[in-house]
Amino acid sequence: MDSAELLARYEQMVVIRRTEKAAHDLFLQGLVKGTTHLAAGHEAIAVGASGALRDDDYVFATYRGHHHALARGATPEECLAELMSRATGLCGAKGGSMHLTKASTGMLGSYAIVGAHLPMAVGAAWSARMRGSGQIAVAFFGDGATNIGAFHEALNLAAVWKLPVLFVCENNLYMEYTPIADVTAVDRPAADRAPAYGIPGEVVDGNDVVAVQEAVAALARRARAGDGPAVLEAATYRHFGHSRTDPATYRPAEEVERWLKHDPLDLARGRLTELGVPAETVTEADERARDVVHRAVEAAKSAPPPDPREALTDVWADGGAAWRT
Repeated sequence: MDSAELLARYEQMVVIRRTEKAAHDLFLQGLVKGTTHLAAGHEAIAVGASGALRDDDYVFATYRGHHHALARGATPEECLAELMSRATGLCGAKGGSMHLTKASTGMLGSYAIVGAHLPMAVGAAWSARMRGSGQIAVAFFGDGATNIGAFHEALNLAAVWKLPVLFVCENNLYMEYTPIADVTAVDRPAADRAPAYGIPGEVVDGNDVVAVQEAVAALARRARAGDGPAVLEAATYRHFGHSRTDPATYRPAEEVERWLKHDPLDLARGRLTELGVPAETVTEADERARDVVHRAVEAAKSAPPPDPREALTDVWADGGAAWRT
């Protein structure tokens, strides 16, 4: 990755970080409807993976999915407006924080049921193979999903059919409030399970955007070549609690401090310095990101509420809502 590409990745991560901070602040102001599950700290996984994918590839994420929606082309304004239940929201105020979706860019949804989207990604990969499109599907999920039956069912069927699908685990050490290590028989909850299904299982520093992009690119090439699925476990850490009602006091202070020193943005800045990018150039990227998110917040605040007459649209693909059997 050259300096120009890395700078673009860095700026995208800053936009995501600032959007998450804006979501946090808007929640505290009572402007966000429902709770939020912030992905601050996970930015390098979304940005690095998206950088390795084609525009027409499929992405499936969890309820902690703001970063993936933004990395796949949703704007901060669309996302924040959706969180605030505005008509201009990404889903027209019908999805909220946990269901950000932008099918036109291949972002096929954020899912609140843990692990439920993994078999859906398998189905999307099967569709791509049947059509000969060369697309791949990528399912992002948390470490807790590795102890869900759907995780094992998805890996097994993907392996049996040798489908072009990647399973990317964002291992932030905690399944909501419980340390994943306390309830899992293997050290690497995703990567160590992959060999049982005869597929590769790799581990990457999920806070290093360059390492993530290189790892996903290699596995994506393998999948497109017809060599089947793979598991990538990305080690990371969330900067906030599980949700906005969680102060995360169960996490040891020294652990939090250690991971905050391994911040994705700091790592990217360090790489930019090593590549000779001037500090003022990086500062300009920070300022552009700040301005983008500031404008997005103001636009979302001033956007109108949704029209109640739109409540029953989008139930079916044809736009109707009538019951059918």
